[in-house]
Amino acid sequence: MRIDFTGKVVIITGGAGGLGKAFTLEFATAGAEVVCNDLDPAAGEAVIAEAADMPGRIHFVGGSMGLPETCDALAAKARDLGGVDILCNNVGIQPPTSYVPAHDLDDALWDAILTVNLKSYFWMVKRCVPMMQAKGKGVIINTASVQGLQSQKGAAAYAASKGGIISMTRQLALEYAEDNIRVVAIAPGTFDTPLLRDVAAGIPDKGYMERLRQAYPMKRFGDPAELARVVAFLASDGASFLTGECVTVDGGIMAQGGWAQ
Repeated sequence: MRIDFTGKVVIITGGAGGLGKAFTLEFATAGAEVVCNDLDPAAGEAVIAEAADMPGRIHFVGGSMGLPETCDALAAKARDLGGVDILCNNVGIQPPTSYVPAHDLDDALWDAILTVNLKSYFWMVKRCVPMMQAKGKGVIINTASVQGLQSQKGAAAYAASKGGIISMTRQLALEYAEDNIRVVAIAPGTFDTPLLRDVAAGIPDKGYMERLRQAYPMKRFGDPAELARVVAFLASDGASFLTGECVTVDGGIMAQGGWAQ
């Protein structure tokens, strides 16, 4: 299925690495003007170079999504391009040092994770919804996680942020349905990304990753391009009656359930 986003302006936070990079390239392939954010300027330059021959264009805005001024800059760039049509709130952090019991988690680290993973989504909604209302339509896609549906030990802040995203998605969908603004969450399972490898590096048990892989019914991790294709569909008119839902893309792990481990 070919989806055409020519003439559409798309914002993607955390868009130059991991899942976000796959989203950025997918939208650029489909002709969009993509406003890509990332903390790493070199990664931004690299994704722009990779998309040089694609139908769409990538505009990089660097900076931490934990700062409201970065959100301001993203919204301003989208406004210069004609106003945002699609917002992909994708950025997320999961520092290896956060994998501790809740009572041992430092307050500053909790705040950092919740600010980037959840509050930045709220900040971007505040800045983008008025542009969408002016256009008479829009789509917001929020990257949650299966961690927002089920969880594990040692991930209190990350799980809280992802559960918050899912709940906020439902509320925003109701808030803006009459404005023809759809709001959808995605809950990825384990995908082969730099974030996954960073997390693995912080786990002393070196057999953990292979056991995790084997726990998936499909016996593999996802490829970010597979999730990007789902995101493109959800952002397209093909999903025009879909809002307020959390779409799980996880190779079957949630269908299996923890009792089967």
